[in-house]
Amino acid sequence: MGAYAAPALYAVLLWWSATGLVLVLQHLPRRTHPRSMVAASAVLAGALWAIGAVADDDTETGAYIGFTAAVVVWGWQEMSYYMGFVSGPKPMACAPNLRGLDRFFAALATSLWHDFAILLGGLAILCLTWGEGNRVALWTYALLALMNASARLNLFLGVRNLHAEFLPSHLGYLACYLSRRPMNPLFPVSVTLGTAGTVLLARGALSAEAAPQAVTGLSLLAALAALATLEHWFLMLPLPSAALWNWSLPGRTAPASAEVQDTAAVPRE
Repeated sequence: MGAYAAPALYAVLLWWSATGLVLVLQHLPRRTHPRSMVAASAVLAGALWAIGAVADDDTETGAYIGFTAAVVVWGWQEMSYYMGFVSGPKPMACAPNLRGLDRFFAALATSLWHDFAILLGGLAILCLTWGEGNRVALWTYALLALMNASARLNLFLGVRNLHAEFLPSHLGYLACYLSRRPMNPLFPVSVTLGTAGTVLLARGALSAEAAPQAVTGLSLLAALAALATLEHWFLMLPLPSAALWNWSLPGRTAPASAEVQDTAAVPRE
């Protein structure tokens, strides 16, 4: 049992602490953000080096290192966006009369460069692991990117819990793209696919034929898929899920600009 529990616990702790660290840093005064990004970029370089270094390390240790490094790369993507360094061509509030596709494209314009950066990060990891035996980093990053896109689309269509308190004040303009709705047509598809992916990864880890390194890698990915699916449920269930990261948020309420109407919607994460 420890062969499955240890990777799952590690994934949970890394997910929780990494998310909290990004929240802490993005809510610090704006003057600290350049220093934070310089430090994060140095860590990013180290993470990419580590992914390349363990690409041919098809062992349990290699799986842990690849997984951790991919989460670090993803953390840089989140920091660069939420600190305002890599956003989009029009990082501004939407016009009040925008609806439908016009509203979607306006929302996309607030994060287009961020989306390109996510794609480039994935291509970099693909190149580093091409033809090698340890691709845990690649699948970890791909899973994070896919579930991130799903969550953003769900926020576009409308969710019950906006978690606007996670937005730093300099991103208050994103509030106009958010709205509350009890359900949207994409949500059941997202959680169903997320659950199915979790089950398939868990079944692979539990397979009698799986080698120890495969058990570790698949257990890490299954736990991450389960957490990403749980985050989707946090958008809809009437639960105080934000309390998980209260320690990382400043002692203030969400900015007034985050008060939105129960109408059309668009992304956070």
